[in-house]
Amino acid sequence: MRNHKMSRRAQSGFTLLEVMVAGLVMVTGVLGVAVMLATGMAYMNTSQLDYIAQQKAAEAVESIFTARDMGQATWTTICNVGSSVCSSGIFVAGPVSLCDPGPDGIVGTADDNCNLPDSILQPNGNTINNVTNSRIPLSDYNFQRTITISSYPNMLNLRQIQVIITYKAGRFNKTYTLTTSISNFS
Repeated sequence: MRNHKMSRRAQSGFTLLEVMVAGLVMVTGVLGVAVMLATGMAYMNTSQLDYIAQQKAAEAVESIFTARDMGQATWTTICNVGSSVCSSGIFVAGPVSLCDPGPDGIVGTADDNCNLPDSILQPNGNTINNVTNSRIPLSDYNFQRTITISSYPNMLNLRQIQVIITYKAGRFNKTYTLTTSISNFS
């Protein structure tokens, strides 16, 4: 009888409390990994919108350079409206929706046509020349563009252009900034 009692003590196992704590730790770890995976996948799905933001910022800068090179905008107009950089600026100050460039063809000016919002071409809609396409307005993603043109101290023929694109990608509010310089000379 005595040997039987001794062998029962030597065979002790886990208590119910220990098993429940171990299960709770394991469930917490698995849920943490699942949340991290879901967040990572959601963030990866924003890459298409990140690319669009980069292209729209580059489009604004290219529009300014082209306007200067083609003579549509002079050095005295390449600044924001109401700016201290120059008195007759043509670029809207503050964030604006992405719109059609308007009659002057320059992105970010007061004559932009927001009745015709900017859009991207997405496959799966109307068929044109045997190609199926549909337009998705960028207003669906709350795209906003801010063009800020500032002067460099002691450099009369050089200005800085900063284009900031903000947008909503899923549950993320994102920003893309492009900064470059422009000179009076083309």
